[in-house]
Order: sequence, then structure tokens, then C-alpha cells
Amino acid sequence: MADLGLGTAPLAGLYAPVAEDDAHAVVERAWQLGVRSFDTAPYYGSGDAERRLGAVLAAKPRAEFTVSTKVGRMLRPGSSGWEGSYFDFSYDAALRSLEQSLERLGLDRVDIALVHDPDDHYEEAVAGAFRALRQLRAEGVVRAIGVGMNRTPLLCRFAREADPDVFLVAGRYTLLDRSAGDDLLPLCVECGIAVIAGGVFNSGVLAGGDTYDYEAASPETLAQAARLRDTCARFHVPLQAAAVQFPVRHAAVATVLVGCRTPDEVSEDVGLFELDLPQSLWEELE
Repeated sequence: MADLGLGTAPLAGLYAPVAEDDAHAVVERAWQLGVRSFDTAPYYGSGDAERRLGAVLAAKPRAEFTVSTKVGRMLRPGSSGWEGSYFDFSYDAALRSLEQSLERLGLDRVDIALVHDPDDHYEEAVAGAFRALRQLRAEGVVRAIGVGMNRTPLLCRFAREADPDVFLVAGRYTLLDRSAGDDLLPLCVECGIAVIAGGVFNSGVLAGGDTYDYEAASPETLAQAARLRDTCARFHVPLQAAAVQFPVRHAAVATVLVGCRTPDEVSEDVGLFELDLPQSLWEELE
């Protein structure tokens, strides 16, 4: 059974600022409601997400939670906000990045290490960063390694050539965009690669907003979302509940990530994830 995880980009001010105490309260509420999987990255707020997550997890039993972070985006010294990173998929940079992430998190290990958005850097990422992660996996420093991105053809190439354990697939297996289900997810089942499904609300359009893939949604996308909302309404189901539960219906998906900026949003998303939805709704949606 897939679980619900907390994505921490919003805690570092994605789209709107979040105070440190509020970020801590989000993680604490998630823990209280049984969330035990947390995804983060140096890129998120120039390390703020890792620091804020680690501050709360420091008081939790280490054996009871899973943390994934990423390599491939290095932080410039003294950087802040979301403009202080640069791509570096070299072997040495990956090792240095993970060491710095552990310092910010206050942990002696992470469970999952992912190469972050190697869209235009496949060869360097495989020869450098991914080779470093394979070494760390062999040494037992990390339990699982993989790639996090939103381009399914390149993830398929990683699956065939790089021996990953896990992929974080952002926005490509949702009610609106099911493209990962065509090739990538069947390949993951075949290869035994676990999938973390992120971006399940497609940047907000499936949660009542007007953004899709980090940009203003087109009229066609808004109309498609409205049709999905109307379908759910006929079954007295919130569209958000169908959106957050849709990915777990595929055998490849192990975790669904939600990003929250308030404790109330955490409570809402956990409730949506646990809501019992009728099979007849899925038959119509699928």
C-alpha cells in the first residue's frame, strides 16, 4: 500500500514566504498524523527546506522516518532564496552536496538520494553524480538511489542504463497528465523501481488554483480540470481527493507527495488521501 509523504519545497517559500515557526508546525502536524516520508533538496530555498525539516526530525526516532534529498544543484556560498544554485553533476560535487545536506538536516544519513533535474546533463549525471550515488549505496551510506525530474523519456533511459532503485516523477502521473503511465511506470514495474509521485495537483490547477506546471494554466487545461471536477461532484467527491489518490492505483507507485505550507493544509491532504472513494468514480475517470 502506497503511503503519503510530505514534500518540503513550500516550507522554503515556494510561491510565497513561510515563516520558520510555521514550517516547523507543518512538519510536526504531518508527524502527528502519521506521515513518515519526507522529501527535500538543497535547491529548495538555498537549504532552508533541509534545515527546517531537520530541526523537527531531530526530536523524532530515526528508525521511524524516511528522508530523501537530492544532488546536482550546488549552492553558492552565502546564497539565500531560490536563486543561489547552479548545476553540477560531477562525481565530487555529488559527494560534497550530500555531505552538506546531512549537515543542514542534522542527520548521519539519508535513506534516498536522487539526482535532481538532470534534463540537459544526462551523460555527466550518469558518469558523475550517479556513479557517486552507486558508490554510496554499495557502502551502505544510502539505502536507495535514483532520479527526480518531470521528463519521462529521460527517466526511461535512466531505468535501462543506470540501475536506479527509485524515481521521483513530478507532475507526469496525475489526473491531468498520465503520460508516465504509457512507458515509464510499466518499465518501473518490470525493473523493480519504486516511484514517488510528486506534483499530483499539477502546481495547483487540480486543487482549485489556476496554475499548471508552475505557469498560468491555459484555457484548455482549466476546462479539462473543470470537467474532472464536475465528474467528481456527481459522486460527491472533492476533485482534490481523486487527484491525491489517483497515482496510488498504479502498482509502481510507492509514495505520493503533497506540499503544504500550513498545518491545516496537512490535515486536509491527509483526510483527502484517506477518504474512501467509490470504484464507480475511478471507472469513469480512468
